[in-house]
Amino acid sequence: MGDEKNIDRGEVMTLEDLVQYQDGSVVSRTLVNKKVGTVTAFAFDEGQGLSEHTVPFDAMVQILDGEVEITISGTASRLSRGEMMVMPADHPHALQAVKRFKMLLTMIRA
Repeated sequence: MGDEKNIDRGEVMTLEDLVQYQDGSVVSRTLVNKKVGTVTAFAFDEGQGLSEHTVPFDAMVQILDGEVEITISGTASRLSRGEMMVMPADHPHALQAVKRFKMLLTMIRA
């Protein structure tokens, strides 16, 4: 994950510019990392993804650019720029870049 120390607190930032695409890679930058939750920006190159996994808390995904297929408990949904989804706690989920995409992931632990 990225380093939240590089975030300019109190400064205006453009969401899409928080992370940049890299060929064949997934890039992440942690914006907030607190005991109660995290906010992380991701950039996925086309064809990249996260394999199926579960987490013990809800996670909200906001798509900033591109297109992704998110599968939750075996049900797939395609999301694109401007759309969001809450992935429920304890349900297996996976992400696959249909086109390269950027997302903001917010996880609340408490």
